[in-house]
Amino acid sequence: MLSEIPLSYFLVVSTLMFFIGIYGFLTRKNLITILMAVELILNSVNINFVAFNRYLFPNQLEGHFFSLFIIAVAAAEAAVAIAIIISVYRRYSNIDVERVDTMKY
Repeated sequence: MLSEIPLSYFLVVSTLMFFIGIYGFLTRKNLITILMAVELILNSVNINFVAFNRYLFPNQLEGHFFSLFIIAVAAAEAAVAIAIIISVYRRYSNIDVERVDTMKY
């Protein structure tokens, strides 16, 4: 069933997700929305890995393993980022990027 969908459809969706993530990362001021934009970028890369794996090497699972590795790294990155955001919020009572200009302990 997946082979009936052309590869270009996956690439279009992935490209849209990537550039929406880049736009969100560059224009948003809230740290949580910036973190969500980074996650959107990583998920677009996962779509590319799985789609290219399916179309180029249908009997192998390297793309799936790369995607699982990216998901694990993204989960660790999100945990650390949320811990930093909570620390910033406790110190400044705000998570606006422009108001947080120093990272002192």
